[in-house]
Amino acid sequence: KILLLLGFLSTLAAVALIAVAVTQNKPLPKNIKYGIVLDAGSSHTNLYVYNWPAEKENDTGVVQQVEVCKVEGPGISGYSQATEKAGPSLTQCLRRAEEVIPPSQHPETPVYLGATAGMRLLSLENKDAADKVLSSVEKTLRSAPFSFQGARIISGQEEGAYGWITINYLLGSFKQVRYQCQSGWRKFLHILKSRSETSGALDLGGASTQITFVPDETPYESPESWLHFRLYGKDYKVYTHSFLCYGKDQALQQKLAWDLQASTSNSSLLDPCFHRGYQRTINIRDFYRNPCTSAEKKQLPFDQLHIQGEGDYQKCRRNIQNLFNKTGCPYSSCSFNGIYLPPLQGDFGAFSAFYFVMNFLNLTNEKSPVPLDRVASAIQSFCARPWQEVKPEYHQIKEKYLSEYCFSGTYILSLLQNGYEFTEENWQRIHFLGKIGSSDAGWTLGYMLNLTNMIPAEEPAVPPLSHGSYVGLMVLCSLVLVSVLLLAWLLFHKPKCLQKGIV
Repeated sequence: KILLLLGFLSTLAAVALIAVAVTQNKPLPKNIKYGIVLDAGSSHTNLYVYNWPAEKENDTGVVQQVEVCKVEGPGISGYSQATEKAGPSLTQCLRRAEEVIPPSQHPETPVYLGATAGMRLLSLENKDAADKVLSSVEKTLRSAPFSFQGARIISGQEEGAYGWITINYLLGSFKQVRYQCQSGWRKFLHILKSRSETSGALDLGGASTQITFVPDETPYESPESWLHFRLYGKDYKVYTHSFLCYGKDQALQQKLAWDLQASTSNSSLLDPCFHRGYQRTINIRDFYRNPCTSAEKKQLPFDQLHIQGEGDYQKCRRNIQNLFNKTGCPYSSCSFNGIYLPPLQGDFGAFSAFYFVMNFLNLTNEKSPVPLDRVASAIQSFCARPWQEVKPEYHQIKEKYLSEYCFSGTYILSLLQNGYEFTEENWQRIHFLGKIGSSDAGWTLGYMLNLTNMIPAEEPAVPPLSHGSYVGLMVLCSLVLVSVLLLAWLLFHKPKCLQKGIV
């Protein structure tokens, strides 16, 4: 009977010891939140799905990209003549988001849409159409199973600032964050931290371009160009400016308007920024309806303009320089068009069209930036190639994009050199970024980071027992088990006379 009792007690103590240890140390459930941001650009719309732990750090959520979906068709501003189609165009990507996000979390997942320069231009051209486009978009987003939080046109200043937040977040400038980055990015991060605390951001879209950075002890001029942020417990004073009509698509329209002003009344235009042998026809009425070109409107005796490519980089560069007015600066220093620009400081991450164009031209390199003279030489060589040679070689690329890479590359060089005054010395500090780790470089992640500041942090999941209770139970169960085993050992090792006495 004693042996059975001891066996039962030892088994009970061992089971209790194991049960408490397993229960207390089992992995805690991950409390992950999701958010959706739609980037409604001038040429297309992208839907991004982000997630972050519900227990935030230092008042800013740790957000990462988990999915991106490119909406088919033009940007929502392209539906100005059929506004009711703008919203339904987003349906396919919203369904993709439904698949990525657990169904139980659909009702609490916020969805935001930010429209950029394309809609800013449409609002200037036809506010009624812009309002109807946003109304159609809102109707579709409200019908999705997510928590609709707003669809609005964001300002150029916001676009620039959120892009700056994205770049610095992904590069770890705000706090120590580990990413599974390639070795090239780690080298860039090391160089960046040795030179400057944060990196500047250069964003180029179809209709606007933004420059944002933290200057080094500069005079406080042009108050409207400054923003203040508090991120991860630190304050930042950031310079930012957005140039509407200076995205690559609208810059091309502006250049053509300048060319028409200087040309005779001839319906054919020889354009040095297109490949030799390339031809394009544009409608004059639609051309001058654009707010970016309407100021240059000219009465012409023809309805259509026939463009023929010339493929001359040097002439193209001279034509583009007309877009940057470098006279009449009312401040201590300016970029162009009388806009204040502090002295450039630190490294810059150039993304969106900056990256896409330069990547096509093989001018992006993670380990070390391509020197300025090689960039200019590569663009010049590409522009000199005849269209009949370029088109079949890149047949998989849409003709509109392919035909404009010569202009876009030349424009980027002109914007950075003539507009922002990057030189051969600080050109090496420009890094063309597509992705950093698994996240796209762009304004949407910065937007999500800012928005998560408004989402209350939740209490982290905790083990069922407090640390003191857990230790106490483990000690008690261990003592019981050891006592039982010790008693059993004594019973089996006592002298036979004692054992007989016990019996």
